[in-house]
Amino acid sequence: MKSLFNSPRKLLFPLLLVLLLGFLAYTLASKPTAPNISFTTLDGKTTSMQDLRGKVVLVNFWATDCPGCIAEMPALIQTWHQYHERGFEVVAIAMPYDPIDQVKNYTAKNALPFKVTHDDTGDMSMQFNEVRVTPTTFVLDKDGKIIRKAIGELDFKSLHELLDQQLGIKG
Repeated sequence: MKSLFNSPRKLLFPLLLVLLLGFLAYTLASKPTAPNISFTTLDGKTTSMQDLRGKVVLVNFWATDCPGCIAEMPALIQTWHQYHERGFEVVAIAMPYDPIDQVKNYTAKNALPFKVTHDDTGDMSMQFNEVRVTPTTFVLDKDGKIIRKAIGELDFKSLHELLDQQLGIKG
């Protein structure tokens, strides 16, 4: 009788396959956590991503000179109004190259109801995986894990389905 252990090659492939599948499962299951940045909103309130734990958070990197950002802003405002009372928050982070006065004017003129901050040093965009393109949006679950990243204008139908799921809203 031959023992399986006498032929290490026969064990190598199944072992590698099991390890590869385990790594793949771990990678898919482990979502990255958003960086714990602190920021001051345009109205002078200081908060951090840690302070927002327990809520589903949409972090939107935008600029006042970005046509896609401006196009999606009304739907983002509507989404905030629709879901905010159920545990949803939006943090709009204006890019470092965007003049602060333009950001303040746009925010006031359009009555943005959510948290708006200016990434004056570029640190926030760097910590969120070096964001360079606007709009770039991250959706975080209640534990601060990144569950979706979108570059370009948001698909609001898909976003609302995700929010319904994350906030336990039955359709």
